[in-house]
Amino acid sequence: MFSGKQTKPTFKSYLPPLQVSETLACEIVVNEANFVRKCIGAESCQDDLWGKLVCTNFKVSFIAHNSLPRQRFQCTHRLLGEHDIPLACVEQVVTVNDVKGKQKILGSNQKLKFNPTELILYCKDFRIIRFRFDEAGPESAKKVCLAIAHYSHPADPQLLFGFEYVGKRYHGSTGERVNGVDPGGGLQTPLFDCSSDWDREIKRTGASEWRVCTINQGYFISPSLPEFFVVPVSLADQDLKQYACCFYSQRIPLWCWNHSSGSALVRMSNISDPQQQRKVEQRISSAITKSHPLRSDVFKSDLDKNLPNIQDIQAALLKLRQICVIDSFEESEEKWLSSLESSRWMEYVRTFLRHAVEVVYMLESRHVSVILLEKEDRDLSCVISCLVQLMCDPHCRSLHSFQGLIQKEWVMAGHRFLDRCNHLKRNDKEESPVFLLFLDCVWQLWNQYPAAFEFTEVYLTVLGDSMWVPVFSTFLFNCPRQRAEHSRDFASSKSIHLGQDQALCFPPVWDWSQQFSLKDQTLFNNPLYVGKIATCVQNGTVKTFTHRRSKKNYSSTLRGLPSALRNGSLGPNDTLTRRNSLMLRLRSDLSQVREQQETPSERFVRDFFSRPVDLQGLLLPQLLPSHLSVWKLYFLRWVPEAQIPQGGPITAFHKLSVLTDEIEMLQNQLRQYQGAAGTPNNLHAEHSKMYFKATSTPHQSPAPPEYLSSSFPFSPVGNLCRPGILGTPLSKLLNGAKIWLSTETLANETI
Repeated sequence: MFSGKQTKPTFKSYLPPLQVSETLACEIVVNEANFVRKCIGAESCQDDLWGKLVCTNFKVSFIAHNSLPRQRFQCTHRLLGEHDIPLACVEQVVTVNDVKGKQKILGSNQKLKFNPTELILYCKDFRIIRFRFDEAGPESAKKVCLAIAHYSHPADPQLLFGFEYVGKRYHGSTGERVNGVDPGGGLQTPLFDCSSDWDREIKRTGASEWRVCTINQGYFISPSLPEFFVVPVSLADQDLKQYACCFYSQRIPLWCWNHSSGSALVRMSNISDPQQQRKVEQRISSAITKSHPLRSDVFKSDLDKNLPNIQDIQAALLKLRQICVIDSFEESEEKWLSSLESSRWMEYVRTFLRHAVEVVYMLESRHVSVILLEKEDRDLSCVISCLVQLMCDPHCRSLHSFQGLIQKEWVMAGHRFLDRCNHLKRNDKEESPVFLLFLDCVWQLWNQYPAAFEFTEVYLTVLGDSMWVPVFSTFLFNCPRQRAEHSRDFASSKSIHLGQDQALCFPPVWDWSQQFSLKDQTLFNNPLYVGKIATCVQNGTVKTFTHRRSKKNYSSTLRGLPSALRNGSLGPNDTLTRRNSLMLRLRSDLSQVREQQETPSERFVRDFFSRPVDLQGLLLPQLLPSHLSVWKLYFLRWVPEAQIPQGGPITAFHKLSVLTDEIEMLQNQLRQYQGAAGTPNNLHAEHSKMYFKATSTPHQSPAPPEYLSSSFPFSPVGNLCRPGILGTPLSKLLNGAKIWLSTETLANETI
């Protein structure tokens, strides 16, 4: 990400590794400095914390002597303390000497010629952490800074902490357990690392003309594909072996999903051999056509031509981070909003969502199969294939199925998490937040249809943070083969006896018990969620229902837009404000011109929004710039004014959780009254799916907790990274102000 050529690390630890009780069993202390001050905000103040700064082989840890009182409702991470930063999360290490006026960005191969008075850590989760060494010894300050710079730049994947964690914590000597992992230990998320998971997905989607292919067992055909994947029945294994050499990285086309009409969603890398291109394309297209019950044509969507590349996405995130937590806020509203727009991050989010809608149109309305074309089929296709399935298939919107979707389309399909997250900090050109962009797209869809998803915004935020905890296999490798090879090599070097799988059993990130308690995991459950078979009790009888929105179209009015606003146009009696300017009106002939130019896909979208929306059916996002919001809980949670006491979405979340819990309690009581099997009242508190629970006394109404804020459950007291912004444009945004674009921009917008 940052300039500067990286060479082989030469730094050696100044202190011998020490085992300490405050760390994990496989964690060692490398260096530490006492009498360090952690700054709260950009400037030093009386609220700063004093303590010890520690660098281990896993994290940068600050042990405060005068810790602030812990808030009662705060998510507790089992691997990380409140002031801990995983080394993989450290983006840049900057040392400062106030006296000499010097500043230096430290890498693992660099020396520090001055004694630092300040250390600034820029983190990938949008934190900026500052430490002062005014009272610390100069030598200890220098050594701990060099240690952090060195250990945050590992030279080899096996130096990542995940290997030590798995090798010691998960390796067991008993025959009943393999590497400390209980086989089938209650994990409900399909990992798609075996043929049975693919078989179930084929049957679930009704893809009768598709089969599980096993020719890549042992990664014999392609090093980046999984050992099991799905192909058309009409394609024989021998043909696939013959065609494999024609594709980039031998990546044979992969089946993703089947529409109820029989249309298939397939992803495919480009054909590298120009002489064979026409022949192979025709053979693949013919096989996909035969798998369709109507023998419909195949539509090819070239993602490289229609979507931003990984470098564009990376540049957009850097600009977004700059304006969110680094640049000084200005009083001019136009400057902050225009900076946000010029980062292009929101534009790219909208572009990916729009392209996914176009693919949905081909599957849903045209009833044709779609091939997602990308040069190596490992980045952009991951985003689009997942978004299409989320929009079309309500099954994917449950928590475990959403995790299975990521496992299928990202982990097993070979997204380069090691390179894109830049865990080794070797090649900044390969770094790109493609997965974070995907999560932002999902959040935009969630934000427009919150009752359609089983999970919450907190879950999406935690999932984004988990990329920087290099313990789980999910975000640690570029492909399944790399995981298998490195785990075997590491086990051999550490003399670890492997089980029948002949590989270390890394825990997937979906085993959330490794990071959070059962109580904290209830924060993932959405109180608004309406499942496909939601239960209710009427006249003492348990019934089921499917939620349908009323005929009135709230999708625009909920966003604060005129009710007649459709696809960027205004009705003749509607007006639209541009910030605080005069009321402007689009030309009356604009709607007529646009209607004449309306494409079939635009008509498909317009027809969708003219009908009642089934939350357990097709979901399409509204894509005007004013419909998209900034994901505040992720991008702005470390800004002080993002903590609005008794405000923000958490207030509504608290009330909805209590109401949902009360309904569940009453349902259990009615079941017991009818003699049906139900949860006893005394066990309700333990089994409730809600974090906030209703009171046991019916007449006692729970009051909103005073200590909740809009950044709940992270409550970054002691982790703030900006000065106060009260009265600035961002403060207005946090309080619900919308980003209004010019009338000219809206006039040129299309969905």
